[in-house]
Amino acid sequence: MPAAPRTRILLVDDEPNILLTLSTILGREGYRVTTASTVAEAVRHIGIHPFGVLIADLNIGEPGDGFTVVSAMRRTHPQCVNLILTGYPAFESALQAIRNQVDDYLVKPADVQVLVKSLEAKLRNPRPAGPMAAQSLSEFLRENASEIVALALAGMKTDSRLASIRLSDEQRVDHLPGLLSGIVEQLESKSPARPTPSLLENGARHGAVRRSQHYTEDMLVDDMRAVDVSIYDTVQSGLLKLELSSLIPGLRNVNLTLSAHLQESMKAFHAEGTN
Repeated sequence: MPAAPRTRILLVDDEPNILLTLSTILGREGYRVTTASTVAEAVRHIGIHPFGVLIADLNIGEPGDGFTVVSAMRRTHPQCVNLILTGYPAFESALQAIRNQVDDYLVKPADVQVLVKSLEAKLRNPRPAGPMAAQSLSEFLRENASEIVALALAGMKTDSRLASIRLSDEQRVDHLPGLLSGIVEQLESKSPARPTPSLLENGARHGAVRRSQHYTEDMLVDDMRAVDVSIYDTVQSGLLKLELSSLIPGLRNVNLTLSAHLQESMKAFHAEGTN
């Protein structure tokens, strides 16, 4: 009677020692282990081999990269058991996504026996793979607008230059609802490379207001950077919810939209200064 085929594991981590140690131990336990140290390498393997288990570090080069690998695995091999390794168990936004989207997570340095027992249990009793959410970037930004505003406000209040201007929280972010609506409108328009009139109007109004609040040109740039970072951080924490095939061009359009908004702000800022 032929031996049962061994379960193939994809092990993804950017630390060579972890890859070597875990792959050796798991190999001794009877698993076939393929290793990858980058997201691109992991995705390439996912497209070639059928995997029964994914073990991925949460942060592969960049924070949250493990989400991208999990998303690719779930789409390609929906019955695969997905486990995440993380050194930051207090990273609440990441852990919430982990709890919702993967089978288990282990805190690094992982206890190998605990890992093996978890694998065996998950393989004996696999849970049905839930449907993969596939929100467009515009839908995601609309749904998470309040979180983006809160993150941007926190960034503005911790920036030493921006914090030197005494403003209420509402004054610091009163332009953001219009800006985020403009970004969503831009993403959903048939001509995403052409800024919409409402976006340009919002930018001009923002520049004039910031001038009256005694901002400098550098502060306007800092202001926009806080928004940029808050959008990217929110997207990073929600990668498993997003349609990845259109994410990169969508983020490129977001960047172009923010640049157009800043240009209009600068124009109005300088126009106010010459009056």
